[in-house]
Amino acid sequence: MLGIITDISEQKKTEETLRESEARFRKLVETAFEGIAIAENGIFLEANKLFAKLFEYTLPEIIGLHISKLVAPESLVDVMQKIQSGYDRPYEAVCVTKNGKHFPVEACGKAVIYNGRKARITALRDISGRKRSEEESIKIQKLESLGILAGGIAHDFNNLLTAILGNVSLAKMHINPEDKIYELLTEAEKASMRAKDLTQQLLTFSKGGEPVKKTVLLKGLVHDTSCFALRGSKTKSECRFPDNLWPVEIDEGQITQVFHNLIINADHAMPEGGVVDIHAENITSTADKAGALLMPGKYVKISVHDNGVGIPKDHLQKIFDPYFTTKQMGSGLGLTTAYSIIRKHDGAVTVESELGKGTILNIYLPASSKEIIFHEEITDTVSSGKGKILVMDDDDMVRDVAGAILRSLGYKVEFAKDGTEAIELYQKAIISGESFDVVIMDLTIPGGMGGKDAIKKLLNIDLQVKAVVSSGYSNDPIMSNYKAHGFSAVISKPYNVIDMSKTLHELINSCIH
Repeated sequence: MLGIITDISEQKKTEETLRESEARFRKLVETAFEGIAIAENGIFLEANKLFAKLFEYTLPEIIGLHISKLVAPESLVDVMQKIQSGYDRPYEAVCVTKNGKHFPVEACGKAVIYNGRKARITALRDISGRKRSEEESIKIQKLESLGILAGGIAHDFNNLLTAILGNVSLAKMHINPEDKIYELLTEAEKASMRAKDLTQQLLTFSKGGEPVKKTVLLKGLVHDTSCFALRGSKTKSECRFPDNLWPVEIDEGQITQVFHNLIINADHAMPEGGVVDIHAENITSTADKAGALLMPGKYVKISVHDNGVGIPKDHLQKIFDPYFTTKQMGSGLGLTTAYSIIRKHDGAVTVESELGKGTILNIYLPASSKEIIFHEEITDTVSSGKGKILVMDDDDMVRDVAGAILRSLGYKVEFAKDGTEAIELYQKAIISGESFDVVIMDLTIPGGMGGKDAIKKLLNIDLQVKAVVSSGYSNDPIMSNYKAHGFSAVISKPYNVIDMSKTLHELINSCIH
């Protein structure tokens, strides 16, 4: 009798130890940061709440389910092979939720004995955020590579365009507007402006380029852009912007380009016509509103929605790649340009699409608490002037056309090929008593002193020097913050008679007053 009592006591002690061990294991599993499950022959026997939550099931629904129900078709064969072979190192796969949503996971499984039978315990985590960050990093690397090439090409191209656009605008001044030649020159001028827009797109990829920002409300900008982009199209737009939409701090030209590109894409996706729905809202990001792409803070979200053909799933990760396009027309730079611009505005771009149902592109821009700045309407009036101008540029064609433009406006002109020569001429002019009224300097001079260094030396000579910085790198940080570097004004290449006239008129008049 005593022997039996001893046996039962030991059995109870073993059972109690087992229950305590299972309780500790359950507590450990439930507090883990990974989803954990135990399966036998692919059938789930146990799981923690996080595992069930990842797949959008309740815990009772998971129990008894076969693993094949949770793995996406493209990963199923590989996952089953790893389970059957006892693979015990971390691996990646694509899983699917109860509602059909696909998401990437990192998983690791080990063979265990569960209730006296062979089973497999698997831990997995959702790596959607990590994947988005990796994809973002790859996009950035591609854009940086493109930027190195694009910056150099755009700079040289803008010098050529300065000569073309400047001479065309000069020629128009000497021809009757009713003349056929005037009409032809106007068409050439329009073509030059389109080429200018193309170089501007290239420059948005250049590393270091900064948007020239001001605080604005998006409603008018987006409405005007959509009307212009869809002019003559079968497609119409509907803009829905709440009255309390937060202002944003943006480069108006660049953001106009973003929405123009998105709306044109939406139009092309609906060849038979349709409606592009554009709506905006205020959001406060907790870093999960746009995946892992946004810092916490206040944003304005603008969605451009079409009911077109949609984007194939295998193309979704490529649409922001340089030169990727499925259209017969177009350069494949539209969405890449938009992506680059929004990144430089500390925002984000996301896309949602379904074949046959359409596409939604979401733009996130940081909200601004700054005061909105309103500017007077700019006119195309050519203003003549008087004074002595020094033009510093290493390009012969640019010097020639700048000189012709300035003389046509009534100014006297002298030239320098680099900063060193400009400083010598400036010093001589002061000594002779015939100082320069304005110095126009190219920002970068290959193999010589450019405007960035020359302005420092000129300020040591004359604190009142009126210097205009000019460059084909219109997105250079100095161009957007020229006053901080000692310049009085800025003129981007390519420019024409009106651009030069307006820049000098404003500069000289502001100094007089």
